[in-house]
Amino acid sequence: MEAVRAGLGAFIGLWLTGFFVLSPGVDLDYGLYLVAPLGASAVLMFAVPNSPLAQPWSAVVGNTVAALVGVAISLFVPEPILRIALAIALAIVATFTLRAVHPPAGAVAMTVAMSPEAVQHLGFWFALAPIATGTVSLVFIAIAYARVTGRRYPLRQFDQQNRHGTTDRIAVERLGLSEAELSDILQQYRQSFNLGVEDLARLIGAAELLAAAHQSGTTTAGAIMSSNLITVEANTDLGTVADLFRRHRFTSLPVVDDKQRFLGIIFQMHLISRARDDALRLDRGFMPALRRLIDPERSKPVLALDIMSVTVPRAIAATPLGALLPLMGDTDVDAVPILEYGKLIGIVTRTDLIAALARSMVRTEF
Repeated sequence: MEAVRAGLGAFIGLWLTGFFVLSPGVDLDYGLYLVAPLGASAVLMFAVPNSPLAQPWSAVVGNTVAALVGVAISLFVPEPILRIALAIALAIVATFTLRAVHPPAGAVAMTVAMSPEAVQHLGFWFALAPIATGTVSLVFIAIAYARVTGRRYPLRQFDQQNRHGTTDRIAVERLGLSEAELSDILQQYRQSFNLGVEDLARLIGAAELLAAAHQSGTTTAGAIMSSNLITVEANTDLGTVADLFRRHRFTSLPVVDDKQRFLGIIFQMHLISRARDDALRLDRGFMPALRRLIDPERSKPVLALDIMSVTVPRAIAATPLGALLPLMGDTDVDAVPILEYGKLIGIVTRTDLIAALARSMVRTEF
């Protein structure tokens, strides 16, 4: 799926750039034509968008500066082989100095050095069109495509706000290392152009989470799950759902059919979100909207199937405890249903998980 996502993104990016911005042919009058290095840039932006080498600064500045270097060398060095080698070498020096290393920039410099007719006709304008124009177009398309497909481009910076709008690191990335220390690690191992600080923090956090999973031993979901469950059916009205939340202080309720087959799950947040949406849509206060939402006497009551989530993670009784950690580590999921051949046999909540980890720590100490 990731390969298809990247390939489709490159297709869309180059097709839109070629159709609306540049041209598949060679227009020497304005320089608005596709060049091969843009294909290499598309590979980075759509296949490895987290790479420091694929970021907008590296792509736009790297390609443009390489084109400027290539044009300058072409104007003063007539011998082809020397011209090509010198253009690429100086492009590397220039982009490295500007912290804009972008591998396709080498191909840009080489393309310019191998195309003296274009250089003579366009001169330094070649760096603006097609190089800068085409690269900027790809960057904007890659940004939009990443958002649509659930990826992040440009790469999130270390001190950027999280999805809650605060500056706290997400749980799996709250390390005892500062940004400067993480940067030093990358510099020490010569990885600063291959990996960003944000990626390193994410990898270390994932490794720590995996190590914690190993320490949890052989405990499985079946050993810690709640099995005597309170459930609702798809046609249960939200008034009944709200009463169950209030009576039992649950944060989630599984939805099943008459044969105990799992259909979905309702979290308290689903009620709050739906009430907020209704309040905005009907231009009324939140509490009146919530009372209307859970009113069983309304002409057409809202049912469990109308707000339940069907895309939550699931597990089986034999699932190791460690595999449940990332599912509830920093997501909106408060509980993971445990299924057996599609039927609900239990549920593991965050409370169950914390209790199991606490018991594991006690056993380790003694």
